[in-house]
Parts: sequence; structure tokens; C-alpha cells
Amino acid sequence: MRAELEKRLNAKVSVREFDVAVVGLGPAGRALAHRAAVAGLKVAAIDPRPDRLFPPTFSCWVDELPAWLPGFAIAQRIEAPTVWTSVERRITRPYCVLSKPGLHAALNIDDATVYAARARNVDQHLVELDNDTTVKAATVFDTRGLPVLNQRRAASAHGIFVSEETAAPMVAKGEGLLLDWRPENGAGPAEPPSFLYAVPLGDGTVIFEETSLGLRGGMPQHELRKRTLARLKAHGIELTGDEPHEAAHYPLDQEPPKKGRAIAVPFGSRGGMMHPCTGYSVADSLALVDPAIDAIKAGNDPIEALWPWQARLVYWMRMRGLWGLGRLTTAQSIAMFDAFFTESERGQRALLSAHDDYLGLGAVLFNTVAHTWPFRWRYDLVGWRNRDRWLNYPF
Repeated sequence: MRAELEKRLNAKVSVREFDVAVVGLGPAGRALAHRAAVAGLKVAAIDPRPDRLFPPTFSCWVDELPAWLPGFAIAQRIEAPTVWTSVERRITRPYCVLSKPGLHAALNIDDATVYAARARNVDQHLVELDNDTTVKAATVFDTRGLPVLNQRRAASAHGIFVSEETAAPMVAKGEGLLLDWRPENGAGPAEPPSFLYAVPLGDGTVIFEETSLGLRGGMPQHELRKRTLARLKAHGIELTGDEPHEAAHYPLDQEPPKKGRAIAVPFGSRGGMMHPCTGYSVADSLALVDPAIDAIKAGNDPIEALWPWQARLVYWMRMRGLWGLGRLTTAQSIAMFDAFFTESERGQRALLSAHDDYLGLGAVLFNTVAHTWPFRWRYDLVGWRNRDRWLNYPF
């Protein structure tokens, strides 16, 4: 492929050279292009629809966001979100929903050269576009998101948007449900588990999103929608059927890139920044943009800077957590989360957020398994039995 690209390059008239080329302008790509331009680098930003607002709803813990991100990127702040396992708990750690237009504006790429085109070929230093332009850069970042799902471990969600007034019986104004494991979704004990995520979006609406984590191939949208409606009905919330909705369905097991390979640098969810146990990637991507840019300016390998052995070990341990999640029943999931949410603040952050706290993560994973009851369920959690419990489940 490299020889073919070089041959085509020599035949092109339209060739531009840059310090950094970013292929894909989702949040991770726009952040890279934005911060590289702020750092004084010559930047090419490539996407077939560069001005499109981000389609999904993005959320994170407030303390995960980098200091350079302006406050208007946050649409809704939730001071103490709720989790329901066998009991109700408040997590005293502020959480937020990001504003789609606010985040888009905060990551402005006015100082970059923008190509509204699709990348046909992406290589270590060359990007060939479908408009017969070739972009040459000292460093190319590939931030085009995730490849196809197939039978990989997945996050699946179906979200329905309702007004705050309609949502009030379940989600009061300014509050949010991060995990709701109450048995109200109509699923039986012999069916794959799912939980509810429900937060206000800061625009007068609330999203109710039934979510499945860790199943191979994911959970179908029709099943998730049925479960969401069952939960709402249990709280007296009836919908018209015309409410807007969104779907999410993507793999959770995208590995970090290997260093020392002559490839474009994968970044964002494509580059291993998708959290295997939660499905979150945006906050980690935003936080790692500056270390990547700093590595480039210093003449270092950005993959090596982003993925030291400590971070790779954290990813490896989180993958074990993902496999555990994907084989539990609803009752076992509730017991496991009961154990997890009694762990220390450091332990919870090590699993949910920290990029390289391998000691904290190892401790919280061990303690969560050790405190999950009844004892026999620990065998499922660590994979000594029922390793493929839900494989090819006939939804």
C-alpha cells in the first residue's frame, strides 16, 4: 500500500504538507486538531462532514475533563448522581452531560486547514482523499471511530428522550440515575441483564437509556426498547411512541495500539481509549490530547507517551472486568455492583476513570470479587464456570 500511495503522490498536483493530520472529526479528532493548532502546529483536519454536530449524547465525571475545556461545554451538572443496586446510593462525585453545540464550539478548528472529504487511504505520513488530494504530515492520527461489531464484546443502548415534567416520577430536576438495576425492565432471571441510565440533558429533556454491557454481539435495539418502556410504565410514565430516540451499539474491546509500528496513530475510541467496563471514551480522549501533542513537539512516539506499561496493565485488568460483566445474571450483577460501590473512593476512581492507577485497580477488582455474595457466584465472575453463558442468546 505504501508504494502505491507514493506512486499516486508523485502523480498528484494537489499535495499539502503539515505537522499533524487528523482523520475523523468526532470529539477526539476535533480536540486533537484544536489543541495541535493552539500549540502552534500546522494542522490538517479531514472529515466528509466537518461541521456536523456530534450525534451521540456524551457524559463523564466533571473531574475527568481537562482544565483547558471551557465551562460552556457542559450542558448539565449533577452533583450527586444515584445508583440503584439492592439499595439506593448517592455518589458524591459531580457528573455532567456535555453540550453537543458547546463541545463542538469549544473544539474549534479555525486555525486548521479543513478538508471536507473522505479518506481513501491512511498511512503513517500520507492521507489520500477521495477528491484526488493527498495530505502529507509528519504525524497522522486516525480518529475515525470503531470498526464493525460482529461478535465482539459490546455496549448496546436504546435511549428515549422525554420532557423533564414527564420524567419527574423517576428523575427529579437536576438529578440522575447512573445505574438502575431495580427489577422493573420486564426481563426474567434467565435472560441477559441490562440496567437503566437516565440523566437530564440541560435542554428541558431527560434521556432514559436501557443499557447492556459485555455481551458478545450486544443486545438488540428492540429488546432494549421493550425494557425501557417497561421501566417507565412501572413508574406510571406512559409515552406516545413519537418521542425522539437514539441507539448505541459498539465494541468495548478495542485494544491500545502497539508502539514502534509504521502506521497512523490510532486515537480516541479507535486507539484503545474506550473504557472496556463502562463504554465511556470522550473524557479520556480529551485528557490525553495534550500528552500526545507534547510528545510530537518533543520528537517522541505519541503511542509510547500515551500507553506506558502502567496504562497497558490497567487496560488488561479492565478487560478482565469486561469479560466478567458479560457472563453474569441480573442477580449476580446486582451483587457485584453492591460490592463495588462499598469500595474506597480511590478504588472506584481506579476502575471508572484513572488511566494508569494499576495498584488501585488491582485492589478494587480483587476486593469486589472477594465481597460478592453468595460465594459461589465468584466462580462466574472470574470465569471458572459459565464463561459463555449468554453466547448466541436467542433474543
